[in-house]
Parts: sequence; structure tokens; C-alpha cells
Amino acid sequence: METRELGRQGLTVSALGLGCMGMSDFYGNRDEAESIATIHRALDLGVTLLDTADMYGPYTNEELVGKAVRDRRELVVLATKFGIVRSEDPKFRGVNGSPDYVRTSCEGSLKRLGVDTIDLYYQHRVDPNTPIEDTVGAMSELVKQGKVRFLGLSEAAPDTIRRAHAVHPISALQTEYSLWSREPEDEILATCRSLGIGFVAYSPLGRGLLTGAIRKIDDLVEGDQRRRFPRFGEENLPGNLELVRTLQEIAGEKNATAPQVALAWVLARGRDIVPIPGTKRRKYLEENLGAADVPLTAADLARIDDLFPRGAAHGPRYPEQIMTLIDG
Repeated sequence: METRELGRQGLTVSALGLGCMGMSDFYGNRDEAESIATIHRALDLGVTLLDTADMYGPYTNEELVGKAVRDRRELVVLATKFGIVRSEDPKFRGVNGSPDYVRTSCEGSLKRLGVDTIDLYYQHRVDPNTPIEDTVGAMSELVKQGKVRFLGLSEAAPDTIRRAHAVHPISALQTEYSLWSREPEDEILATCRSLGIGFVAYSPLGRGLLTGAIRKIDDLVEGDQRRRFPRFGEENLPGNLELVRTLQEIAGEKNATAPQVALAWVLARGRDIVPIPGTKRRKYLEENLGAADVPLTAADLARIDDLFPRGAAHGPRYPEQIMTLIDG
């Protein structure tokens, strides 16, 4: 598989990574054996970047990923995150970026992953009550101690990115980016490129909607958190499905599938961008990786851009309470 550079500090990863969140949380049923088999298949096919976080589960996703890579550590760039705090209320989300929390969180992640070093350590969400300089300062100490190799941020605003990068080089910014989440094109991508920071695109398939596999809310099992996300709601879903139909038409012309075209579009946005589509099944993994073989011409890209301008999606990407955690 093609590789790409994230940042200027020497972090090289596969052009497509694997988001592991859904293997343990948020998206319904879980199958540990199939999830581990999916991770192993990804590594066999050249994927090196595995993405997890302490809040997925919480904690159980890091344990699963650690178990899957125990005898394959040299093949993997392990990325995990800290900073989102959960409680017994499944809807609650807090944020903590205090230096003590940074240190404690890192120790917990190292233990659950079963490794001595985390390759890429992200602040999952920016803490408005802790100066970013303090948070990144604590993260930089982890680099000096050899517990972390490279630093990242997630869903941070341009000014926050610049302030963080002044404390310690940031190698990657992770933010939602897809055909119908194009907000990073306003300022975020330009900021990252001016500073030499790589961009990791999460939810590049619109949390599954861009695959065409979800046609109605009942296609999502009880307990699937997407049931409460606005874009899946009855007032927004019909309009979003019309967009998916358009994508499927384009895919048919390219002898590809809708998710392959959606991922090929993200890959074509720049060699500093690495999408991390999530899946917990080998068949979907293999389909997603086929995106690397979908050629999109300049005319194709112009047509897709015209059909999917910013704001094309119906509804905000998160419920209101979660949107408040975005560092706007």
C-alpha cells in the first residue's frame, strides 16, 4: 500500500488507516473474534495506522487493539487519544486536558494496549478550562520520557493548533472530513499545511451513511448511537439518501462502490491527508481498501465537488451537546 507522511517529524503511515471504535462501542453489536480478524487482515493488506481512544468502550477498545497486535507490534502505528470523559450517563461527555490527567491517561493507555510506547497520542477534544500550552506541555514530557513518539490534536480550531504547535511540533490533526463534512476546507487544512501538520480524516464515510447500506433508521440496531444523530433522523435522512443515490450513480460509472468513490475523493484531496474508515468486518475492510485503485480524473473530482458542495448534508454532524465539545 502507498504510504503518506504525517507532519515533518518522521511519522510514516499507510495511505488508508483503520478506525477501530465501532469494534467496541457506539455502533451496535460486537464480535471480538471478527474484529481481531479484521485488524489482522488490515495488517496483512498493508494498513499500518490503527486508531483507538481510551473513551471507546470506555477502555475496552484499547484492550482489544492491544490484544490484536501483541505479536505484530512492529507492523503497527498505534494511535490513541485522551481527553473525553464519560460517566454512567451514556449521553454525558466531559473534557479534561489538565497536565495530571494527561499523565494518568497515558499510563492507562500504555497498560491497556500492552506497549511501552504510543506512536501517535492525540488530545481527543480541547479543554476550554486548561490552556492548550499546559496540555501540550504535559504531552511533550511524555515524548521526552519515551512513552509517546508523536503528538496530535483532534477537532481543534486554527488558533488552538498554532498555539499547540508553538509548544511542541504537532504531527497530525484528526477531524471529521468527508463528502458531506467539508468544513476543514475553510481554514483547518490551510492552517495544517502552513505548519506542516498532517491531516487524519475520521468518519470519511459519514458514519456509514455514504456506503448506501443504511436506508432507514431501523437498519440500525437498538443501542446504536447513530439513532440519535441528526443526519439519521427522519427529518434529514430522506435528503441524505438522495445524495447517496447520486454517489452510487457515479460509482457505477467507475465500476466501483459508493464507499470506494467517497474514500478515493478524500485520498485525492492531498497526500498529507489519511482517511481512517472504521469497520469491524473483513469484507467491508477489503472493499474500503479498494478505494486506492479507483482513479478519479480532474473532471470526476470537479463533478463530485459540484454535487457535494459544503453544506450538502442535511442536519448537523453531532447532537447539540456533543457539538459543544468542538473547538470552534
